[in-house]
Amino acid sequence: MALMALVSAVGLVVDDRVLVGAPIWAKPFKFSVSFVAYCLSLAWMLSLLPSGRRVGWWAGTVVALTSLVEMVIITGQVVRGKRSHFNHETPLDGALFNAMAVTVVVLWAGTLVVAVLLLRARIADRASAWAMRSGVLLALAGAAVGFLMTQPAPGQRRGVSKVVGAHSVGVPDGGPSMPLTGWSTTGGDLRIPHFFGMHALQLLPLLVMVLTVLAPRFARLADDRVRLRLVLVASGAYAAVFALVLWQALRGQPLLRPDGATLGAAGLILSAVALGAYGALRPPARTSPSLSAPGTERAPASRDLTP
Repeated sequence: MALMALVSAVGLVVDDRVLVGAPIWAKPFKFSVSFVAYCLSLAWMLSLLPSGRRVGWWAGTVVALTSLVEMVIITGQVVRGKRSHFNHETPLDGALFNAMAVTVVVLWAGTLVVAVLLLRARIADRASAWAMRSGVLLALAGAAVGFLMTQPAPGQRRGVSKVVGAHSVGVPDGGPSMPLTGWSTTGGDLRIPHFFGMHALQLLPLLVMVLTVLAPRFARLADDRVRLRLVLVASGAYAAVFALVLWQALRGQPLLRPDGATLGAAGLILSAVALGAYGALRPPARTSPSLSAPGTERAPASRDLTP
């Protein structure tokens, strides 16, 4: 995938073809970079398993091979000058897209196996354990958004339309978009929750690493219970924001043009996160010395009265 990212980067420079409103090599470049982060994260998590490593090895191998098959199809379609996703223009294009759909399902199932192993694992550092568990579960949810993209958009019919499925909601694919990401600026875009959910796999464990680095400087963070509470708050906040951007996209609303309902929900999430972080960092209440229980009074020390 790292090699494919390099090849795609060269393609972006030397090949000026445009497909569906974006440079034709943009898709393989973004996919290969994403797969580098995804597979390295899973490999690191599998290395921390105290048991079930053989099952984890097979699950990781399945993820790696299905990723490779998907990238071969995406790159092959770029060479042909064809779109890889949602393309049913010819029997070959339809067969290639259906093959990609199978690889995505198998990849998702392989990641699910890794998630089950992490949920069952006994990992000493509870903050790290829950960051990995939350990260992989949110990554599964983010990957599942891809299945929504394969549904026919308005005006499309299976077996009739040359294109069945879309990234955008409420507007056609290929319209005005944000730089770099290519996300729609005129309608909803399911790639936003897809991206946000999948990268919980890196961001939540990264939070634990940051807290660990800061622990020697801040006494509260040295307490593993505080780090665990912060990770749980962050995981809940991440899940809430994922649900928010998914809801926003499904309503056909651009990310940077939220309406009052979206802003109100974002405000509630922000307030809940602030309260949760305050509760996680709040020092424990000091307890006053309790009165001795009946029958536990200590006898007064004897004094030497000898002249």
